Amino acid sequence: METEQTNFDVIVVGAGISGIGAGHHLQEQCPNKSFVILEGRETFGGTWDLFRYPGIRSDSDMHTMGFRFKPWVDERFIADGPSIIEYLDETISENNLKDKIRYRHKVITSSWSSSESKWTLEVENSSSGTTDKYKCNFLMLCGGYYNYEEGHNPDFKNQDQFDGPIIHPQKWPQDLDYKNKKVVIIGSGATAVTIVPAMADQVDHITMLQRSPTYFMAAPDKDMIGNFLKKIFRQKTAYFLTRWKNILMGNFFYNQCVKNPEKVKEMLINGVKDHLGEDYDIDTHFTPKYKPWDERLCFVPNADLFEAMKAGKASVVTDHIDEFTETGIKLKSGKELDADIIIKATGLNLQFLNGIDVKVDNSKINISEKLAYKGRMFNDIPNLACSFGYARASWTLGADLSSEYVCKLLNYMGKHGYDSCTPVKGEGVEEEGTYLNLSSGYVTRAIDRMPKQGSKEPWKGNQSYLSDVTEVRWGSITNDDLHFKTANQ
Repeated sequence: METEQTNFDVIVVGAGISGIGAGHHLQEQCPNKSFVILEGRETFGGTWDLFRYPGIRSDSDMHTMGFRFKPWVDERFIADGPSIIEYLDETISENNLKDKIRYRHKVITSSWSSSESKWTLEVENSSSGTTDKYKCNFLMLCGGYYNYEEGHNPDFKNQDQFDGPIIHPQKWPQDLDYKNKKVVIIGSGATAVTIVPAMADQVDHITMLQRSPTYFMAAPDKDMIGNFLKKIFRQKTAYFLTRWKNILMGNFFYNQCVKNPEKVKEMLINGVKDHLGEDYDIDTHFTPKYKPWDERLCFVPNADLFEAMKAGKASVVTDHIDEFTETGIKLKSGKELDADIIIKATGLNLQFLNGIDVKVDNSKINISEKLAYKGRMFNDIPNLACSFGYARASWTLGADLSSEYVCKLLNYMGKHGYDSCTPVKGEGVEEEGTYLNLSSGYVTRAIDRMPKQGSKEPWKGNQSYLSDVTEVRWGSITNDDLHFKTANQ
């Protein structure tokens, strides 16, 4: 029996959007590098396979959440989960990546040896029941930004008293019967805003219970300009133009949020009023205290949330939970919400380094003590990069650039005979803020588990695709803070 190869130039961890994209870029830009994609789960897709709740859909347009190299051809620019999985399946097939992915291979530890210029990985193979050792020169972590095993699942007072199912969307039971049931969903982020209209037609009533309001923007789920461009240009050209239209519009909108927050706030709230009417208590339920884009904005395709509310099938309650009861939830105001089912859309648990125990020369890494270099690498950790998206734009824009950057770096190292590259803090670089500059709950809960930003480039994150794409494609790979070595140095 032929022994499976376990020594590679590059190991990619994760077969979701980031890992699949990394596979494409490695094949195209580094054809002489051997690589494998290790996926702990039994299939590809990451988030889009893990989450199975009703209505699961993208919260970014698919012209920017799709890959740069593979056009999104559906006329809908907000896609449901199964459509995204189909798109990723096509990408794997078209790029001959099927044999590059090893499923049920979960990376547990990774240890760098400076004398070897190698990473040694302990990998749990759940198919064989063994723990195998893999080696590589460069490690690319593409396993996302949150813990797949467990979402944020706060324990409310007397939660065990409730006489019905309590569900977290990250572990949605496929046999859940919610027909004609009263449902309360805790939370008002993208997950809750997706589930409410998706369930509304079948439930007796569904209530979205929030502690404080969120900003919503409603618009059609079809891009009229993009679909028009498809009629007059070839597919790839139309995709390119639509993608850049959306990138520039998104950048413009974010800049307006920074420069004129009150004006944007008024526009967003008036948009909700247009759908729900002046008589609805917009101030209580749809007027956040924070500025637009201090937290991630929620997109409401075709105003489906508001349509469910107008039909009387859904409602929003803004209050705090006092305790669970046998029949529902008692609120701090004294009001009680009856429920047959409670859904805790209470968010994710942020996780860096994909939950892998990382060591450098036998010294364990605490990522919260590290500064992020160009948002992808970390000081004093050689030959390791994380694929990360944007907080204020689609994930794939950042993931694609991360892969391009790593390929450019690998090619530079190969050309000059280097075996390792390590970001090292230059003189005068101070710690200045967290990796993600958002006030969202899932971010603030994880500050002690996140890397930091530095006080100046290349340690200062700008969350700007326009800046990053220019730097990655046309900027120099070298600077004083990136140190290169050969194995015998």
